[in-house]
Amino acid sequence: MSILVGRDTRLLVQGITGREGEFHARACQAYGTDVVAGVTPGKGGQRALDGTVPVFDTVAEAVAQTGANTSLIFVPAAGAPDAVMEAAAGGIVTIFCITEGIPALDMIPAVDLVGRHGARLIGPNCPGATSPGRAKVGIIPGSVHREGRVGVVSRSGTLTYEAVQAMTDAGLGQSTCIGIGGDPIIGTTFLDALQLFAEDPETEAIVLIGEIGGSAEETAAAWAGEHLRDVPKAAFIAGRTAPEGKRMGHAGAIISGGAGTAASKVEALEAAGFRVADSPTQLPALLRDAGYRD
Repeated sequence: MSILVGRDTRLLVQGITGREGEFHARACQAYGTDVVAGVTPGKGGQRALDGTVPVFDTVAEAVAQTGANTSLIFVPAAGAPDAVMEAAAGGIVTIFCITEGIPALDMIPAVDLVGRHGARLIGPNCPGATSPGRAKVGIIPGSVHREGRVGVVSRSGTLTYEAVQAMTDAGLGQSTCIGIGGDPIIGTTFLDALQLFAEDPETEAIVLIGEIGGSAEETAAAWAGEHLRDVPKAAFIAGRTAPEGKRMGHAGAIISGGAGTAASKVEALEAAGFRVADSPTQLPALLRDAGYRD
């Protein structure tokens, strides 16, 4: 089993005729993901990915004709919130928005509408998710993965790749790897991801990769301390040396008024039973220290 993506994923790519959309849609297809449709307004009737994927003008039309249930969004920032809302209104259940640079205020109505339609948004500004050996949706390189039972959730794309590669090299496979995105307004939080992993019988250990800014890691840690106490858990927090008031990388990675510090997150995670690493490469050893055996 996996969460969010798997063998039942029927992927629609919004922006499939653009350079980035076409490149990553092709990589998803090559990994084994069932890419069933693309959407680019005004280009309906064309075919993408060497003629293997039909292109539609609207999400609703694509869903009706192909049964797509998951969307991957490669739409420029100005149009990405509308693309998210179109996906939810068109019947898509799981929406991944890769686009970065979307103003936070523009995402508020999009996140609200997604919830009202009963859909789930991952992102924006996220790398997507991979269920190794089953499906890849987004820009995470498939080559770093190994099938297994460790659930990985991260705010950072590149740190996800580094941590997953370290686990794979150490012989620790993953059930699902999710990049939730580093923007202030996102559709799926650390807490959401941990709750999904808790319901997955094939996820037997957890890796959480956070960073400074906000309180999402502390909120997730409090829940994990109560509900995942006996599950082997490891974590890494990026940005320990960041000065207060300076944004580091992600829009959400900023310490303000003493809140959102690395120290507060490490303290909360350790109190919840996480082994906290000094670098992503230490995560496999910490999982084993916590009692996990692949």
